[in-house]
Amino acid sequence: MTTTTSAPVPPIVTPPSSSVPPGPTSRRRVRRRKPVSWISNLVLILISLMILVPVLWVVMASVKTKGEFYGNPWALPEGLHWQNFVDAFVDANMGPYLLNSLLVTVVGLCFVLIIAVPAAYALARFEFRGKSILETLLLAGLFINVNYIVIPIFLMLLGWDKALRTFMPSGFFIDNLFVLGLVYAATSLPFTIYLLLAYFRTIPVSYEEAATLDGASRFRTMRTVMLPMAMPAISTAILFNFLSYWNDYIISLSLIPGENKTLQVGLLNLFQAQRAAADYGRLYAGMVIVIIPVVILYIIIQKRLLQNVGAGGLKE
Repeated sequence: MTTTTSAPVPPIVTPPSSSVPPGPTSRRRVRRRKPVSWISNLVLILISLMILVPVLWVVMASVKTKGEFYGNPWALPEGLHWQNFVDAFVDANMGPYLLNSLLVTVVGLCFVLIIAVPAAYALARFEFRGKSILETLLLAGLFINVNYIVIPIFLMLLGWDKALRTFMPSGFFIDNLFVLGLVYAATSLPFTIYLLLAYFRTIPVSYEEAATLDGASRFRTMRTVMLPMAMPAISTAILFNFLSYWNDYIISLSLIPGENKTLQVGLLNLFQAQRAAADYGRLYAGMVIVIIPVVILYIIIQKRLLQNVGAGGLKE
């Protein structure tokens, strides 16, 4: 009787991927990607220059004297003529206009977030009667340009002021910065709700189920679990709505006919006055005052977006 023993099979050892020399196919892929990378970098550099050069030129012109500006608009300033900013703030009332714009923007952002966040969370997570009709109406609101409904809004507020004339002779709804912030919030609700709604639907339900097992109520689940995870979408909504409110001109001009002008309306008045006086240094100082808050918010929001994108990556 003979017995046979099978020889052990040696394990197959594959070299690490890093030690494998690149084959002809991978070399061709590297060669193909290089021109595309160079072209994309060149396009990004050109786009950046198209944005940065006008902004830097406005900043440079804002600290020039009148003689330096008319001598060579593209030359560097001989010194920093800060008097342009003092004149813009004091003589042209850009300081009060700046505070008015900040007040209106903060009021609008607070109202739109207080209403849009719970509404988007409810539409994304709960089933109730009339939900599809409500979503359809919100979707229809996305296609309405706010500039086209300024006159109906103005006539409606004017009618409400006439109704209150017995009790408030000076009116309440027209020439009121608080009401202007409410109008901004109301007109941006469809966009904000849909932005947050789409993001809430991407968050797994297991987070809410775990919070429910721990005894958390629906409101606490939304506040402590869902809101921190939805911060990237909320930050994006804050950025877009801030730019919309801050740069608005038509609604503010229609609803604020008095002295409480916002920064964009005040900037147009400054533009008309300084064009007649041929003092462009003060005009560009006013433009820098308009730009600075936007740049500061963009830097803050961009950092917040990057932080929350990393934190919000824990999804199923």
